[in-house]
Amino acid sequence: MKLVLLGAPGAGKGTQSAILAEKLGAPMISTGNILRAAVRNKTPVGLRAKEYMDKGELVPDEVIIGIMRERMAEPDCAGGYILDGMPRTIAQAEALEAGGVEVETALSIEISDEEIVSRMTGRRTCPECGATYHTVYEPPRKEGVCDKCGHKLAIRRDDEPETVLNRLKVYHAETEPLKDFYKKRGKLKTVGNRNGIAETTRIIFEALGI
Repeated sequence: MKLVLLGAPGAGKGTQSAILAEKLGAPMISTGNILRAAVRNKTPVGLRAKEYMDKGELVPDEVIIGIMRERMAEPDCAGGYILDGMPRTIAQAEALEAGGVEVETALSIEISDEEIVSRMTGRRTCPECGATYHTVYEPPRKEGVCDKCGHKLAIRRDDEPETVLNRLKVYHAETEPLKDFYKKRGKLKTVGNRNGIAETTRIIFEALGI
């Protein structure tokens, strides 16, 4: 299965992509993870991407597409893959098509802006080991401290309220039109976000027939 997950930032695409990857035995290709690794390692691409990510803006298409083409040419993608965070614009989707990168199904997770703001502003991340928590839904055992390594938790710049609102604005302007793009190609499926990860997973499996 060659699948792309769509949805606003914080809709649960990363979580559900990981579950689908395990279920299908396909690699999850996350632009967010690849870009954050590049930022941590201070690579030239990472330094360039950081300027945009810190402001909640989209990283330029040529940077994203170059990274993803290299990754998807690796042997583990030969039997299918799950794209998380790519494409984010119609231009990217067209570039993927032009490059021979096939998407069989585009699955959109629908969720309100209000719920997104609540989710993302409560998220906390460990800068040492990368573990993530939430002040309401998944708090650490000790407030402000990572369960895994004991490091002090932090709020990612792109989870701060002002940045979240900007990211939503960008999503509605640049990424949401992809739903119509894939609908016209007969590839779009939509699911409403549910209470809890397990229930959302259940309806996704149902929509995909797996």
